[in-house]
Amino acid sequence: MSAHELITDHLDLWTGAVTQKRSGGRGNNGKIELTGIKKLRELILELAVRGKLVEQDPNDEPASMLLERIAEEKARLVKEGKIKKPKKLPEAALNDLPAPLPRGWVAVTLSHLGVFGGGKTPSKSKDEFWNGDIPWVTPKDMKFAEITDTEDHVTDAATASGGLELLPQSAVLFVVRSGILRRIFPTAITRTQCTINQDLKALQLFKPNMARYIQIMSWGFEGFILTNLTKTGTTVESLKFSDFASQAFPLPPLDEQHRIVEKVDELMALCDRLEQQVGDQLEAHEVLVDTLLDALTRSADAAKVGENWARIAEHFDTLFTTEASIDKLKQAILQLAVMGRLVEQDPNDEPACVLLERIAEEKARLVKEGKIKRTKKLSDVSEDEMPFDLPTGWAWTHFESIVDPKFTISYGVLVPGPDTENGVPFVRVADLSVRNPSEYPEKTISHEVDKKFSKTRLHGGEILLCVVGSIGKLGIAPSSWKGANIARAICRIMPTKLVSKNYILMLLQTEFMQDRFGKDTRTLAQPTLNIGLIRSATTPLPPYDEQQRIIEKVDELIALCDQLKARLGEAGETRTHLAEAVVEQAVS
Repeated sequence: MSAHELITDHLDLWTGAVTQKRSGGRGNNGKIELTGIKKLRELILELAVRGKLVEQDPNDEPASMLLERIAEEKARLVKEGKIKKPKKLPEAALNDLPAPLPRGWVAVTLSHLGVFGGGKTPSKSKDEFWNGDIPWVTPKDMKFAEITDTEDHVTDAATASGGLELLPQSAVLFVVRSGILRRIFPTAITRTQCTINQDLKALQLFKPNMARYIQIMSWGFEGFILTNLTKTGTTVESLKFSDFASQAFPLPPLDEQHRIVEKVDELMALCDRLEQQVGDQLEAHEVLVDTLLDALTRSADAAKVGENWARIAEHFDTLFTTEASIDKLKQAILQLAVMGRLVEQDPNDEPACVLLERIAEEKARLVKEGKIKRTKKLSDVSEDEMPFDLPTGWAWTHFESIVDPKFTISYGVLVPGPDTENGVPFVRVADLSVRNPSEYPEKTISHEVDKKFSKTRLHGGEILLCVVGSIGKLGIAPSSWKGANIARAICRIMPTKLVSKNYILMLLQTEFMQDRFGKDTRTLAQPTLNIGLIRSATTPLPPYDEQQRIIEKVDELIALCDQLKARLGEAGETRTHLAEAVVEQAVS
């Protein structure tokens, strides 16, 4: 079976992986990229540079003769003074090759194929160097396979006296310093005269018609390059350039290079079509899910929800086939819960207005006993603040009214200082988790710092909400965190015992509340949510007994969603194993 047949006969493996990612580069122009098709692209490139994508032709001029003609071209350019005479290069080391040599191929370093050059940033203080007509390439421009224009431009003066070299068409550009080298190794071909900055290297080939193959080769051996030829543990990832320039790679005969380029372009176009087709299907699927869930959340009462839910449940296996659709289902469940449409109301329940009166009475008692200070009473929730109608027995209130008045909503430690041996455990945003918090936070603070923020010292069981950076991220303080303190980026919420803590936690996870927090966020150095806005947030409150029934029903339905997601993951793993088997068959 040919590589082409092996790829096309297993298209279902690649198009079945439907996790969506936004991506740019490699010629896909930022379309939705599916993880399965991304793997298919990687397989095509890997087969190409290993000599397994097209048949070898014994009539091709061997690559060894191509190297002789390249050496002759190099000598001519030196003789004509067009390039400096370089140092004699050592022969490529066969034992360092990232893949075996097919018949007719040779081992070669990129330094044998052309001349490497660097770039720079012209002085920003000299206006005469900037806003000209010459493209100036930086890593942010390396999102596409070819460079035809750039975000920034320089003038002729920058190349004449600013130390910038003007590159011709068909130079191959490599990113050699950028955080993007953690994930990919961007390569582009110049299709216009341009210059580059210091984070790139340019290879001007002695045979410019090899540029597209050299680009494919760099992509095909991307994993090898990122693993073996980049510096790690530095502030910014960078290529070990001298090692890269002297690294041996397999090089096919020129005619085979052209056949490889043609086949890669053909198969990448197939990937583009598959991507568009599956992307269209996913978008249509997303619209369908959104429409049905919107109808569900607009159900007038719990009885209507039950009817609409039954219709949806008949098609679970076709509707909820992506993680995104399952997450939307979860949000619909939470939204129905806080709108009072998930469970039936019981006229025998104590109304929420009576519950609020008892909460107010408890607060008044604490004020009278001197245990808390009197605070300004919030005004009643106006009709303009009510985003939807509530069932009989429910009430609109402000979030502050359902918080334990002995523990007001508060920020944590402003300046924690260094870790302290035998210090006080210190909770940061990274420690927050609703389901699986760690036994103890990793960081500690001094007892002196902790004393200054005694009011945010934890007792265990509090709800913790991120208010700086990752706005809305939630966690529960386990009992093992008793005595710990919290960071300034976190606020502590201790619900009153007269309201279900699980109901409040569920409420805070809804889009209704999360969107409110997002709208109330102001941006300083980082997005920041003022706790005064949390205290005044409009909050739907059901009777206490209904809170319990809601939580029971939500837990039941969220468990169903988790089962759907687990089955999805198992199917994805099976598909991945099959795809890996196909890849192994292809490259072995």
